[in-house]
Amino acid sequence: MKVKKETLFPKTKIQWLWENMKGRRVLYVIGMLGTVVYNILQLTVPYYSGRIVDLFLSGADAWENMRTNSGLFYHLLILMIVFTVLRGVIVYGDCMIYEHVSQTVLYRVRNFLYDKIQRQDMTFYSTYRTGDLMTRVTGDLDAVRHMVAWVIRMVIESFSLFGVVAIYFFYMNWKMALSLLIISPFVFFIIYLFKNKVAPMHAKLREKLAQMNTYAQENISGNRVVKAFAREAYEIEKFDRANKDYAQTNKETSMVWLKFFPYVESIANLMPVVMLTVGGVFLIRGELTMGDYVAFSGLIWAIANPMRQMGNIMNEFQRFSAASKKVMEIYYSEPQIKDALDAAAHPNRFDGKIEFREVSFQYEDGDLPVLHDISFTVKPGETIAIMGETGCGKTSLINLIPRFYEPTKGEVRIDDIPVQNFRLSDLRKQIGLATQDVLLYSDTIEGNIAYGDSSIDLEEVEKFAKYSAASDFISKMPEGYDTVVGERGVGLSGGQKQRVAIAGVMAMEPKCIVLDEPTAMLDPNGRKEVLHAAHELNRKKGVTILLITHYMEEVVDADYVYVMDKGHVVMQGTPREIFSQVGTLKEHRLDVPQITLLADLLRQSGLDIPLGVLTREELVDAIMKIAG
Repeated sequence: MKVKKETLFPKTKIQWLWENMKGRRVLYVIGMLGTVVYNILQLTVPYYSGRIVDLFLSGADAWENMRTNSGLFYHLLILMIVFTVLRGVIVYGDCMIYEHVSQTVLYRVRNFLYDKIQRQDMTFYSTYRTGDLMTRVTGDLDAVRHMVAWVIRMVIESFSLFGVVAIYFFYMNWKMALSLLIISPFVFFIIYLFKNKVAPMHAKLREKLAQMNTYAQENISGNRVVKAFAREAYEIEKFDRANKDYAQTNKETSMVWLKFFPYVESIANLMPVVMLTVGGVFLIRGELTMGDYVAFSGLIWAIANPMRQMGNIMNEFQRFSAASKKVMEIYYSEPQIKDALDAAAHPNRFDGKIEFREVSFQYEDGDLPVLHDISFTVKPGETIAIMGETGCGKTSLINLIPRFYEPTKGEVRIDDIPVQNFRLSDLRKQIGLATQDVLLYSDTIEGNIAYGDSSIDLEEVEKFAKYSAASDFISKMPEGYDTVVGERGVGLSGGQKQRVAIAGVMAMEPKCIVLDEPTAMLDPNGRKEVLHAAHELNRKKGVTILLITHYMEEVVDADYVYVMDKGHVVMQGTPREIFSQVGTLKEHRLDVPQITLLADLLRQSGLDIPLGVLTREELVDAIMKIAG
């Protein structure tokens, strides 16, 4: 995978969260205010407890107050109960608000990310691993949801509780308050040190998880290859190493907090000791009433607990920080290939003219150009064939037509209009692409054929299945066109998948069809049937066809043939002209598969004659006769 530069985002992580709370912001603010309110209400029980102790238990007039003003005693008890119940109701409503908003943010961001991923260009998919992308829309997003639902709430709760209680302590007795709070800065210093240690650990942990998910995804997708090579034990061992690596990193991350936790806990536990010693002295001196001492004792947890909680909060915040960075990288990413600002709608069918004007191309992560100054024109309704050895640039060339990639030099035109001037949706709807790498969805055969145009009915689906020679094997299946093919079409053979895929391309009824080795998995009869259907579509609908193939018999019906080598067009002409240059083909290292195929064709026709015995003219006539 390419090394990516550090991504700069237009908004901070918190601003990004706020952006995605649109429509729920007022509700979330109410939730935050509710957090402050129920923490203020934490003061009520200790306050009323202190009043009861001073007035009715420990004061000099306690018995007289109980006898003459018992109503106040019961009034204070009722208020304690009421505020306790009220606090419970607010806490419940508050938690519901946080959870509701967090789930809304999660839903919105996940949908947005999926939309972003769908609209990215091919460079994006060659940069990011599938397992890494899956981690971003699952585990990373869960960390984002946890931030909204728990971390922010705990930050507000800890600081508001600490602040309110600190103010109340100073209100009651500033000396006692100062004695208790003077040790709190040490906790914040420890948390700062912890943050610097744990931040890189969470980033590392997140990468280990993504790597483990990638291994799992690749192994499951390539299970047939694993079984074919009997490499189950190897794959299990490889995943075990990744799992151990992740587990070890997880332990190391947890251990960071465990190293700092004893210091925080020790400082927090000092408070009761300070309360007992300093408070006892103040009580003996008469500088603190018994009621105030009870109130201090009842609220000392509200100072100690936020200190203890700060470590967990910082730990979860760093987890969110590492995860949100990965999510925002996709969230704010923009495809390099997208609609131009002045791109015009083109809902009408193309005429089908395709033109390459001095086109050169080089992949971003490549060292050398793949294509060099390619120029040719395909007239509307023509069928052209592109031949050449593997790696000569055939597929790269046709990928420029639907703008999967952009040429580094030159221009690709359709109907005399640069392809950049079309909207991508309009451009790609009119270009049908069938390749040897077939991907079918876990849907019915009918659903896969009608994928490009879901409005077509079963009768039309059957028609296009006949075109691709798929109707025979479909009719023999128990559920026919309602047969579910399984993930990636696992329920079908390679040839059956290709026929269904080609039927899907034909069902779109595009103006241009690009066939990139579409019959590689078919037998000779199957290839002949599929190509015959394509040529019939060309004849009836005037469809422009670009055929990439290694099979010479497939190019016989083409109007023109281009032979490529090392990114150059080295030969062009009609099929007869190309066949007549068999000797020239040898110079471009295309002789072995081509000559072998010619010999096979001759033998299939009953002419078991060495090629050297035939004259060039006789050879060409024989090929044309056989293919015709």
